Amino acid sequence: MLTFPVTDPMMKFFVVLAIILIAPIVMGKLRIPHIAGMVLAGMLVGPYGLNILAKDGSFDLFAHVGLIYLMFLAGLEMNMGNFRKNRVGTFTLGIMAFVIPMVMGIVVNTTVLRYGWLTSILLASMYASHTLIAYPIILRYGLSSQRSVTIAVGATAITDTLTLLVLAMVGGYFKGDITGEFWLMLFLKVAAVFFVIIYFFPRVTRYFFHHYEDNVNQFIFVLALTFLGAIMMELIGMEGLLGAFLVGLVINRYVPNVSPLMNHLEFVGNALFIPYFLIGVGMLVNVNLLFGGVETLHVAAVMIVMALSSKWIASLVTQKLLGMRPLERNMIFGLSTAQAGATLAAVLVGYSLFLPNGQRLLNDDVLNGTVILILVTCVFSSFCTESASKRMALEKKSAMPKEEVGDDEKIMISMKYPETAGLLMEVANLMRNRTLNRGVVALNVVYDDEKRLYYQERGRQLLDHITKEANAIGLMVQSQVRVATNITNGIKHAFKEFNASEIIMGMHMRKDTSKTFWGKFIQGIFWGLNRQVIIVESFRPLNTLRCIQVAVPSRAEFEPGFYRWLERLSRMAENLECRVRFHCRVETQALIQEYIKKRHPEVRAEYQLMAHWNELPRLAREVADDHMFVVITARKGTISYKSALERLPDELTQYYQGKNLMIIFPDQYGAPMMTMAEPQHTEDKSAYAVIGGWFMKSAMGKYIQKHVK
Repeated sequence: MLTFPVTDPMMKFFVVLAIILIAPIVMGKLRIPHIAGMVLAGMLVGPYGLNILAKDGSFDLFAHVGLIYLMFLAGLEMNMGNFRKNRVGTFTLGIMAFVIPMVMGIVVNTTVLRYGWLTSILLASMYASHTLIAYPIILRYGLSSQRSVTIAVGATAITDTLTLLVLAMVGGYFKGDITGEFWLMLFLKVAAVFFVIIYFFPRVTRYFFHHYEDNVNQFIFVLALTFLGAIMMELIGMEGLLGAFLVGLVINRYVPNVSPLMNHLEFVGNALFIPYFLIGVGMLVNVNLLFGGVETLHVAAVMIVMALSSKWIASLVTQKLLGMRPLERNMIFGLSTAQAGATLAAVLVGYSLFLPNGQRLLNDDVLNGTVILILVTCVFSSFCTESASKRMALEKKSAMPKEEVGDDEKIMISMKYPETAGLLMEVANLMRNRTLNRGVVALNVVYDDEKRLYYQERGRQLLDHITKEANAIGLMVQSQVRVATNITNGIKHAFKEFNASEIIMGMHMRKDTSKTFWGKFIQGIFWGLNRQVIIVESFRPLNTLRCIQVAVPSRAEFEPGFYRWLERLSRMAENLECRVRFHCRVETQALIQEYIKKRHPEVRAEYQLMAHWNELPRLAREVADDHMFVVITARKGTISYKSALERLPDELTQYYQGKNLMIIFPDQYGAPMMTMAEPQHTEDKSAYAVIGGWFMKSAMGKYIQKHVK
């Protein structure tokens, strides 16, 4: 027989899942934000509502995990380029959102509520803290890179840190520990934890991602690292949510927003952990307190007014100081209003401390008022953030540059080997226009011979596997296994049939089939197509790259495909949050710099003069193992072609062996034509180069080299 509250673990889990599923649907019909819906649902099913669920240890565990996870995602989603650019605004809001509530709170607590100084200070610190309970709304609208969001998220860490320092000070005062040694030890412990997380965690992450590419292993590793950071913070007396936020900040460049790992992290958090936390917050609310006495309502009203008004003033002051728009102020106010994590920690500590007269530092009225404060501010925050997000998303959409009518982006990926298929798909995902969201074409071409059926089946299995991985990150894939008597012609025909704009291929890797640099097919592809051809080889996961170095030949800006490859590399650098360094001439640099500043201002671009293409071997010394070296080359007869490009295969083999490489053949004018002037079969080296090499190795050649300078 079913009894309440539910005790059966499976039934309890089913009820939670039902709430997570149904609450957003119902609240959507009522025009109530989903976040507020979860909190209200927790009130309804909790011990002070219908008593369907009891807030036992399992619920406390998941709710605590949800809060940690929420702060981790906030750090992970933060664009570090934006954070550095807006660090003044972040610290401005962080200080204002702490100082203003503290000053106003102490004055009102001592005069209106007539509390003592210690009680007033601790209660004021609760007004200063806030929790990013409305952050899932930001994720849903895709606004995590907005300036106001970056400032609000960064300021959260500052205000909560200062609040927890006040909490540590009050607790230390009651223990008689407030001495110079207390502050020194607290500083040393905090500095040690920060050093370990900031210095060691990124290096361990880079090492792990480099050696273990399985998404499940990476997911578990990131979770373990997150909770290790939280535990380390709790061990020194700080809140674990600060450790989780810091971990998210330091490893976010290794988890690109477009990666499968980010997709999995967001999915698990938004589907399970964060809703558990929100439902748990609602279960804390005792509706009977609203009718429990005038004093409780009086304290709760003062706390609510102080928390909302002080945060509004802090948002307004920040807006005026930074010259922000009212909509940005509303977004900051919405995100910095909700009280939950640090507020709960402060009230529970204050409730457990006793004054010399035997009374609690924070009495029952404050405890009950805090619960009401949490409910009201969480609901208010979700409404305010939802409203600001809708308006900001509409502004973002209207301000987005209109795509050209002739925009023809359609990326084709030619894949043969399972070892490189994932890399090629990741490159395409990093380079594609997510606004157009046209998907990609995955192609596998097999010979029309007696083994055709065998290789067709292998090709289908490969494409099915890649399609599943791409679909997991929301990337649409058209796949085709094509049979052809000539592989090169099969790829070229498919390219034209799909009206592809460019093709991404893997570098020739099977030296047992062809010992030349390009292999059997690649050279025929870039000679036979007049569109962009990208050839890639990488020995490490792309999310561990720290820099993309690009060698650009002179007059490359006159090629019709100049802005296409520049756009693709800019998107790649932006998604990976890594630096990109262009080696080019001054006139080329000016155009690249102007384009990036206008279209991708968040990209960290650097420029280095390369006066002559003969300097290509010298650049090898600057390319580290965690760099990607990109060569913008050219076909014969194009504007930027030069005879030095004939040596490219030899120079890359000699100087860039073992480096991560990308070779790009840009778009060119016209279509390839069969003429009597150009040979249709191409080799790595011309006959003249072969004869010249043979001659220089002969006895006469050696004599000439020795005696003729």
